[in-house]
Amino acid sequence: MTRADLLGAWHDNLALERRRSPHTVRAYVATAARLLDALGETDWPTLARIEAQGLRAQLARRRAEGLSNASAARELSALKAFVAFARAQAGMTNAAPPRMRGPRVKKGLPRPVTPDDAVNLAATVAEDAAEEWIGARDRAVLLLLYGAGMRIAEALSLTGGALPLGEVLTVTGKGSKQRVVPILPLVRDAVVDYAARCPWPLDKAGPLFRGAKGGPLSQGVVQKAMARARIALGLPPTATPHALRHSFATHLLGAGADLRSLQELLGHASLGSTQIYTKVDAAVLLDVYRNAHPREQ
Repeated sequence: MTRADLLGAWHDNLALERRRSPHTVRAYVATAARLLDALGETDWPTLARIEAQGLRAQLARRRAEGLSNASAARELSALKAFVAFARAQAGMTNAAPPRMRGPRVKKGLPRPVTPDDAVNLAATVAEDAAEEWIGARDRAVLLLLYGAGMRIAEALSLTGGALPLGEVLTVTGKGSKQRVVPILPLVRDAVVDYAARCPWPLDKAGPLFRGAKGGPLSQGVVQKAMARARIALGLPPTATPHALRHSFATHLLGAGADLRSLQELLGHASLGSTQIYTKVDAAVLLDVYRNAHPREQ
């Protein structure tokens, strides 16, 4: 099998089967190409035998080229996904990637994900779930975080009494403070789809989102599902459920929303908590400038 065959199969898996965004497909294929260049002649069984030591060696080569911690973390996610794909292609029973930690990424301002990545994350958790109704549930939760700017605790505190969803929803946030958030058709359809599939009764007083055994859904389950999706998509460790709320705020601000309206939608007690998003938006604009300005190429 040629290098082009290997990369073509990987590209088609990402683009056609997993339906990843074009940006993710390009980044993942480029990462795989660099690994193949380093290895020389290879095939699926050879790639499938790569363990953590081999991935560390490839990362070391990339770090020698000046790769930052954040970029190295994304590179590692892409490498692990490619090795997992190779193991599946080679017919291995356990197609999980090698277990290893990526470099630490310094925490700074909230890092929003793009609209495409937000939707892809929700789609990926649905695809990777053990059961269809669980996938529909996790997708609905993540879309509530991104589409309505809810905290994960707020989404999981909803009861069956929220059904049927209308154009707005009353949410109880921190300090028992209530606010009204808009519900987009995409979000509403996702919740309706989950409710129709859920095998447990969704009574008005009980939790809207149920765990696998019928009890209230825990935050940890959603966080783990998103972590797996984040790795599959090659997104950084900052792409957490709470980052979807950051994305909601940043994208609204970038589209012209004023801070007072954003404060109400997010349920912030003070405007100071909302003003951080002006810094986030500036950071996003700076990234766009750096990627687009001809003098930065």
